[in-house]
Parts: sequence; C-alpha cells; structure tokens
Amino acid sequence: MAFDVMIVDDSPAMRGFVRRVLELSGIPIGTCLAAGNGQQALDLLRRQCVDFILTDINMPIMDGEQFVRVLDSDEALRSIPVVVVSTDSTENRVQRLLTLGARGYVTKPFLPETLREEIERVLGASHAIS
Repeated sequence: MAFDVMIVDDSPAMRGFVRRVLELSGIPIGTCLAAGNGQQALDLLRRQCVDFILTDINMPIMDGEQFVRVLDSDEALRSIPVVVVSTDSTENRVQRLLTLGARGYVTKPFLPETLREEIERVLGASHAIS
C-alpha cells in the first residue's frame, strides 16, 4: 500500500530534500503534495486527502503551529496524522506542537531511518508499513 503524503515547508529545496529522505526511508509513497505554508496546505487538503502530513514550523502567511492548530480544530481534517519536521528541538516547542495536535516530531537534520521510525510510530499498526 502506497501512502499519500503532504510536505509543507516554505523552502522548495527542503521540500525536495524531505521527499528524497522519505523515499530513501523505504516508505511506499503514492501522491506527494507540496505546500509552501499552512494556508496553501489547507487549500490543497480541502480538495485532496492524504494519509499523513510532514510540516515545518517557521513559514510565512501561516506557520506550522497555526497550521497544526487549525487542522486539530477542523472535524474533516483532524484525523490526518501530522509529523513536525523542524530544526527547533527545544523541549518547550516540541511539547507545544504535540499539545496542539501534532502526533510526531523529527528534528532536522535526520536520517531516513529516523523519519521511517517516527512515521511508523505515528501511523501505528493499523497502517503497518511493509
């Protein structure tokens, strides 16, 4: 089973890097949507569903915290697992994002194995990755 994913980051280069690491992780990827900020991501999600979201925090227009907060408050979107991918590894920031509704957190830079483990943990047994 291939997973549809959305990568949200204001840097096109970083979106490409995250996608490449995701591919190297061995997670089967179907559709891969990309957005430059939380608002673009919400607009895309209202038209096309994904299995999980990887999002940065520091972005213009709508940052990652605002994006996670909006997702969690939206009945139609709150079930989509969100993993934050950020250079900010402060415990306060990590806990705040998890409290707002993110289900996982990976600190940049990261290895494909690290990303895979976190996605597997977040998706759980119901979406076992083979």
